Amino acid sequence: MRAVEVRVGGRVQGVSFRWYAAREADRLGVAGWVRNEPDGTLTAHLEGPDDAVAELVEWLRHGPPAARVDRVELEDAAETGATSFRIAY
Repeated sequence: MRAVEVRVGGRVQGVSFRWYAAREADRLGVAGWVRNEPDGTLTAHLEGPDDAVAELVEWLRHGPPAARVDRVELEDAAETGATSFRIAY
């Protein structure tokens, strides 16, 4: 199991990024959350099997069709015991 926090910058708000990320997380069996930040970035907390988390991080590097990802910052995080994925506000 692995837990990470990811910060994504670029055109990531107003393009349904959170909705698509939640759909991908559900498909991969990754738990956690995703939210928009006041500075225009997006933050996600991901927990799950190493390969599934890695695949979702790779997806976050390009995001949905209307997004433009300029940077992705990744750091290990503590597991919270999340059992589902949600869009946080």
